[in-house]
Amino acid sequence: MPKNNYKHTPLNQSFYFKAGDGHELNVELCGNPHGIPVVFLHGGPGSCINEKCRWFFDPKKYYIVLFDQRGTGKSKPFLSLENNTTFSNAGDMESLRIHLGIKKWIIFGGSYGSTLGLLYATLHPQQTIHLVLRGIFLGRKEDVDWLFQEGAGNFYPEEFNKFRSFIQPDRQNDLVNAYYEIMTGKNEAKKKEACKHWSDWENGLLRIKNGPLNPEIQLTDLSGALLEAHYFVNKMFWNDNNFLINHVNGLANIPIDIFHGRFDIDCRLKGAYDLKIACPHADLHIVQEGSHYPYDSPMFDLLVDKMDELADRYAKN
Repeated sequence: MPKNNYKHTPLNQSFYFKAGDGHELNVELCGNPHGIPVVFLHGGPGSCINEKCRWFFDPKKYYIVLFDQRGTGKSKPFLSLENNTTFSNAGDMESLRIHLGIKKWIIFGGSYGSTLGLLYATLHPQQTIHLVLRGIFLGRKEDVDWLFQEGAGNFYPEEFNKFRSFIQPDRQNDLVNAYYEIMTGKNEAKKKEACKHWSDWENGLLRIKNGPLNPEIQLTDLSGALLEAHYFVNKMFWNDNNFLINHVNGLANIPIDIFHGRFDIDCRLKGAYDLKIACPHADLHIVQEGSHYPYDSPMFDLLVDKMDELADRYAKN
């Protein structure tokens, strides 16, 4: 069973932060306001924060900042694609840091949260104390194709066939674009059905032993599917397919810990290894029994141990 150290961290404050461009972010603050600042970055794009996201951090030592990214969770407007990009997410982080009066913070992000954490750190290295990244997703065409076109389906062929068969045969050579056209179309029932197929396919890959999927469509099914497709169709909103790797020079002075499950089918271990090669100073922790899901042992325990270690390290500074 995973550790139970910090599973009862109360919420200190929640509020809406006006991020600009018509977006208001749902923000939650927990832990010690005089502690080491850490910002939690959820995945997706299109996922959201919940109580579990607080579990990694000692509330006596950390000032914990969590927020729902644009268009998702409790942020407003829900499902908005307008001005919703990787760079707007990074800009929101910096604006929120300034608003909270935080000089520097630790970045803790998984999946798309690792993507966003890397982008933020390249843009704002002086404000980044340490990067703790899990389930690396670099946003390259090969990473998207692995998950939604070919690759992951070799491990889950029946589930992938269900995902692919929702699309007409003559459009199956580009499933992301085909799904996105439906999700942004006018047929509301079809849009929800597409989002559910997309979400079921991805959710079924998260753990080594996946349980039954919820038959009812959830709000996170809508936001996760729509926003992921939006980002992927627009090639993550950068003009360089290998953008993050090509901008790692800005990370040279930032300590980095990379955690990746050996059996992560959602995001390949190769992405984490590529990041390690590009950033030789980073520590790569391959979790031998780990998947993409961060709340199972031993992934969860290792992340908690790392955050406990960093709490002791940076409390001395």
